[in-house]
Amino acid sequence: MSDTALDATGSSLSFAQATRSETKVADKEHVIDAMRGFAALLVAYFHCRQVEWIGMQSFHHVAGKSFDLNAIVAYLTLPIAWGSAGVPIFFVISGYCIHRGAAQRLAANPAYALDAMNFWARRFARIYPVLFAALLLTLALDWTSLQFPPVNHKILDIGPKAFLVNLFSLQGVAGKTYGSNGALWTLSLEVQFYAVYPLLFALRRRIGMNGVLGLVALVNIASFFVFERHELQFFTSFWLSWTLGAWIAESQVTRSAAQKRMPWLMYGAAAVLTALGCAAFHFGQYYAFQLWALGFACYLSEALKSRRHNDTPAIRMLSRFGDFSFSLYSIHLPIFVLLSSLLYRSALQTSIFPTFGFMLVALAAAWVFYRCVELPAMKWSASLKPASARRMR
Repeated sequence: MSDTALDATGSSLSFAQATRSETKVADKEHVIDAMRGFAALLVAYFHCRQVEWIGMQSFHHVAGKSFDLNAIVAYLTLPIAWGSAGVPIFFVISGYCIHRGAAQRLAANPAYALDAMNFWARRFARIYPVLFAALLLTLALDWTSLQFPPVNHKILDIGPKAFLVNLFSLQGVAGKTYGSNGALWTLSLEVQFYAVYPLLFALRRRIGMNGVLGLVALVNIASFFVFERHELQFFTSFWLSWTLGAWIAESQVTRSAAQKRMPWLMYGAAAVLTALGCAAFHFGQYYAFQLWALGFACYLSEALKSRRHNDTPAIRMLSRFGDFSFSLYSIHLPIFVLLSSLLYRSALQTSIFPTFGFMLVALAAAWVFYRCVELPAMKWSASLKPASARRMR
């Protein structure tokens, strides 16, 4: 979703060093965009299969021993069953991107103080125009879908109360997500993350990033027993993934050039934790999210160190999708529901091929949405940066 090691307390870099560090990170930004794109595509296609296709178990029962082209392609999409792994990827990246600039300034000047009001203003400008437009689009698309009974079960309340609950990022606490746009549950957590980030920053200055990470891990566990078990969704239950991203941001700033890399160990840990997350998904999404976040953090921490790894054709291609990943994430579900209502009267299909057409439509619509809504919001947010921050860029 468009815009992240060591305790930096007591260490400082010269302004020139911090600027070079920021430039180095900017050079590698395409890996962040690529992972955004990957996560958005993963989540979107995960939802696409849910809306249009009958599902793997039902398909296996219907297809039997048949291995025609449709069956082969359908079975190849099996890993998408864990497509919700894209959400913790977004959270880790969000933590990295939000904290990266502050980490660089802290390294250059340990007395640096965060301007909380400016931070909130820039986050508001970045998030709320997109959210408001996505809610209006959801209203229009879902109203249209309702004209083609039977009504798709994905469409929930599209009334004014539900609209306001989602606009004020209270879904999961005071109500459900708006209409068919179930993906919006994560945006409430993002806004809650932003609301408390100045507190995390203040804690980091007092107890260091390692201390913050340990404290957040304890809060994360406690939040599961207090909130998640009662189906209440607060940022505290997912703050660990976000803080892991912030921890990585500091590690990139403070890492010594002589520090030994351990790519096989980190990538191996990422693979193992990701596989464990897939296994834990059977017991609940919450458990899987924690393991997936840890796995992706291991991958990202190492991937950001490798220029060669970040300059592959696959990374460059995915980074193009990352440009409008927030838009794709925000509007894809009501598009899929409308297409299913129009073409199939919400009946699930045995053919997997329509899902690819649905995805192409969603990608085209998301790109237009990005150009018309998200890009102006990004420019507005950038214009609110303090003059000193713009000079550093």
